[in-house]
Amino acid sequence: MPCSCQEQPLESQLHTRLRRFSNLGPLSEITFATLGISGNSTDTQRQQNYQEAYQAATEYAENPHEWLLFLGPIGSGKTHLLASIVNRCLELRTSALYISIPDLLDHLRSAYAPGSDVTYDELFDHVRNVPVLALDDLGTHSSTPWAQEKLNQILNHRFNRLLPTVIAVGSPLNRLDEQLRIRLEDRTNVQHKVLREFLPSINWRLDRYRSEVLPQKTFARFNTRGGNGNKRARESLESAQSAAQSFAREPTGWLIFTGTTGCGKTHLAAAIVNELEQRGIVVPFLLVPDLLDYLRSTFSPQSLIPYDQAFENVLTTPILVLDDLGAHNSTRWAMEKLHQLMVHRHEAKLPTVITIHGFLEGEASSDSPLPESVQSRLRDLSLVTWIPIVAPDFRNLEQLPQTETSQSQRTYRSPRRQF
Repeated sequence: MPCSCQEQPLESQLHTRLRRFSNLGPLSEITFATLGISGNSTDTQRQQNYQEAYQAATEYAENPHEWLLFLGPIGSGKTHLLASIVNRCLELRTSALYISIPDLLDHLRSAYAPGSDVTYDELFDHVRNVPVLALDDLGTHSSTPWAQEKLNQILNHRFNRLLPTVIAVGSPLNRLDEQLRIRLEDRTNVQHKVLREFLPSINWRLDRYRSEVLPQKTFARFNTRGGNGNKRARESLESAQSAAQSFAREPTGWLIFTGTTGCGKTHLAAAIVNELEQRGIVVPFLLVPDLLDYLRSTFSPQSLIPYDQAFENVLTTPILVLDDLGAHNSTRWAMEKLHQLMVHRHEAKLPTVITIHGFLEGEASSDSPLPESVQSRLRDLSLVTWIPIVAPDFRNLEQLPQTETSQSQRTYRSPRRQF
């Protein structure tokens, strides 16, 4: 029995040792007391989801048992909940380890080195048997055979022994390795908490545009005056805004905006997305060249999502925005993918917003970067509403005389992209 004069130093040493082994680092300051109970979203449903996850996390931290799984995209609050659970366990003098999956795999690889501070066997055994394990970012690692084998060994060991484990998954479960997925889908021993729905574009190259640019494109910020006061330009902009607002209220059919670069097509398409997402409706906003680049990248063994799943997400998403259709390289593969995409959405009559650089003129053109089957569907007026915008480029209005700008509205045609 320790002497009473030694109790406080021993307690302090224990706390320091537990903190060091927890691997929290800067996350040591994240506790349930510092977290907002409603999260950072203004959407009512997302707030409710976060509150339920928060409640489950606080209960679990007091009595860690079996498995707790948090699902949601980046920024939904998973990491902070994991850190709060681990910090609470440390307060209760329960040994707990926090680590992200990519870091865990890196540490295991480095443990093979002769000069490593800890042997591979020691580290592997510690992760498998630590009383409480919090694994972050499952699904973001490179899915090599070695990585899959190590994760399967760790999770199978803990699952079979029902060792308390908290896991944050940043992608839908169907994208994980089958053996991992089977364990995580066992609702008998695994409690699921979804913080936020997954966007179909979770790993797409447009995420930066979505977070940094898209929020600025609203109906309130849209200028219908056409910059130079030209009546024809104002009328086309007012008509385009009215059509966009109608679509946002009730998304049906296809809405296509055409016009020169900078006339406001993309702004209105983005404003539709913002309006719908304020009502909790998830809408992918995709720049067509980037979409095709992304689909190509899913053929890589390192891709976090298989090609079939990625393309299926685009085909079937309830509402879709395609920006700058026709701006891609006209390879045979690109033509085939666009044909499949447009034919499927046309036959299923799925609401779609499209922007095109240029105007619709004449019959289908063999010089177009779009296949004739797509051009034909774009002309189906039983489903498609065409909105030509004849305003000039807003970005150049300060440099152009009014007469020149007005003339450019009357004569502009795209020589490369006539559909």
